[in-house]
Amino acid sequence: MTVHGPSSILFCLLLPMLAILTPASSHPQHSQCKLTQRTALCNNYNLTSVPVGLPDSTEELQLNHNLIKTLPENSLHYPSLTTLSLACNHLEKLHPNTFQNSKLLKGLNFANNNLEMSYLETSSALKTLRHLKYLDLSVNKLDEVMATALLENLTSLEYLNLSGNLLRRLDESSFRDLHQLKELDLQRNLLFEIDNAFDSTPRLQRLNLALNYLPCLMDFHNTQLVVLNASHNFIEWFISRQDINDTFQIETLDLSDNKLLFFPFLPTVSRLRNLYLSHNVVSFYEHLDDNATFPNLTTTVKFYNLRRNTDNITAKLWDDSLHGDISSVEILDLRGNQLRYFPHEFIHKMPLLSRLRMCTNCLENLNLTLEQFSGSLYEFDISNNGLKEIVADDVTLRTLSNLTYVNVSMNELDCSSSGLLFTLPSLRSVDLSYNNIGICLPEEDEGNASASWKTNMSLRKLYLKGCHLARIPPFAFSGLSLTHLELSENPGLKGEQSIRILSGRLNHLGLGNTGMGDLDLTDFSNLKSLNISCNSLAHLPVSILHLDLKELDLRENKLTTIPPTQANRLASKLQTVFLTGNPFNCCKTEWFRTFEATKTIHMVGQSEIECMDLFQTHSISHAQAFFCHEEYGESILWYILLFVPLCISFVGISMIILFTLKPKVIENSIKKKYLRPTSY
Repeated sequence: MTVHGPSSILFCLLLPMLAILTPASSHPQHSQCKLTQRTALCNNYNLTSVPVGLPDSTEELQLNHNLIKTLPENSLHYPSLTTLSLACNHLEKLHPNTFQNSKLLKGLNFANNNLEMSYLETSSALKTLRHLKYLDLSVNKLDEVMATALLENLTSLEYLNLSGNLLRRLDESSFRDLHQLKELDLQRNLLFEIDNAFDSTPRLQRLNLALNYLPCLMDFHNTQLVVLNASHNFIEWFISRQDINDTFQIETLDLSDNKLLFFPFLPTVSRLRNLYLSHNVVSFYEHLDDNATFPNLTTTVKFYNLRRNTDNITAKLWDDSLHGDISSVEILDLRGNQLRYFPHEFIHKMPLLSRLRMCTNCLENLNLTLEQFSGSLYEFDISNNGLKEIVADDVTLRTLSNLTYVNVSMNELDCSSSGLLFTLPSLRSVDLSYNNIGICLPEEDEGNASASWKTNMSLRKLYLKGCHLARIPPFAFSGLSLTHLELSENPGLKGEQSIRILSGRLNHLGLGNTGMGDLDLTDFSNLKSLNISCNSLAHLPVSILHLDLKELDLRENKLTTIPPTQANRLASKLQTVFLTGNPFNCCKTEWFRTFEATKTIHMVGQSEIECMDLFQTHSISHAQAFFCHEEYGESILWYILLFVPLCISFVGISMIILFTLKPKVIENSIKKKYLRPTSY
């Protein structure tokens, strides 16, 4: 119908005004999005609906961090769309025909939304996607009933993320249609029971169960799994089914941060390469299988399926050989457990073992020869164990030709045990910190560095922190090519000459709390990192200004300031500096402003660097009005110290003059005030 007369004129006048008043988000245009080839980036635009007007060839549409609540019928008009991301919106519901025009969708990201509100309608929409391979439903407040409904008929799905939801229990119906599923993320839920939930997923290879409430993993029989992460649960038992003859494909098993009492009952035949068991309470108990010592101790235990009372498992607890197939293990992480020994031939059964991490256990003695370590060992960490002795014969030391990194810090080793390590031919880094080492070089053999302190041309990093060193003989390091030397926490240490031998090679030198903070470092041209903390230094050593340092540790000294010329030179080179624990003068903080203005310097703990003025201690980073002379930066303390004696002198002189010149006046005044007549 044609519009005539005043009505048409009014419409024409109102149309531009309506266009102005209508919010842009109600009619989103593709101009709001950034187009990159066939991808449309529409993130963080406060959109309330899917934008229109994008090219029909768009294959990926990102709408993350917007305000979209629903996807109505036919809201997607892009037939070539394969990937849609709506993470971090307010999405509550999808209409059953939402994807009617986008049948080629393979990837959906609905993370961090509110899909629990209308999950049945959303489930109907998802069922129409026959090619969907990737689905992210994380952080949507979904329980197991909602999740099961949303996953119905998604037979092509290969990757599923359900992390951060409210799943409590899974059974055989949870993933019954996901026959093509390869990767499943269930971390950060409330799971406490899993009952044959993965029997319908024969292609599942990667499973993440971390950060749940699982008390145990029994009857493990998923032979196709390659990676299983069950860390940060409450698992006390891990038991694989022992009657399966097929080879388990498991390569990585992470059971760290649980409550494991025993070494896990691994599959009889597997391809396990990486086994992470840190921060449990694992121990070996073979020594308890002694009827004479423990006559009434039960040595077997039965595990029942409490629901059906079938598939009972009996295990002999004290038989430490029941650890399954470990022949292919390359990384074994047993940090933070309660191991006192290795079972007989336990290490020998791992010929490919390259990394063994055993810190924070209860080992007291270690015989490398009896344990039969293989030549594959590359990294060995047995720090913090209370070790008193390490024993090895020459054949074993030659066998360990690949051992490169050794950490035996925080033990009770002496010189004889530590000296063995320096015969390892490929050793590059050894940490002997916090042992009773001293220096393994008798004074009478000072001219021959190989006498007891073995020379090793491959060694690059040597850590001797807190080893009760009092003196380092002049030629102790003459046979070494060290780039890192850590000698901190050895108060009163003497050994300037031995350190200077390394001057042309050292990149890091640690002299914290040694009393050697004023060592002349002019010749240390390659030094990049220096620790001279806790040395009572009142002034910055001049020699460090000539170095191209990147990191400098000056904590816990007695520095009151850093002269401007020194601060400028350091600011042009340093990247990291530690300054806390010094009594800086608030009236001489030009150095701080220089460092602060240099954006390339990171002052570690900047908010904790303090200074003192006349009255109190301040945080140096706070822009406070310190009690200082503004022009010259001098404290007003000197002015007060001069002014107070002058005032006292003036008052004293005035009193003397008053008593001398007018004694009668004072006498009459006293009588008038205190000698009044009374009625008595």
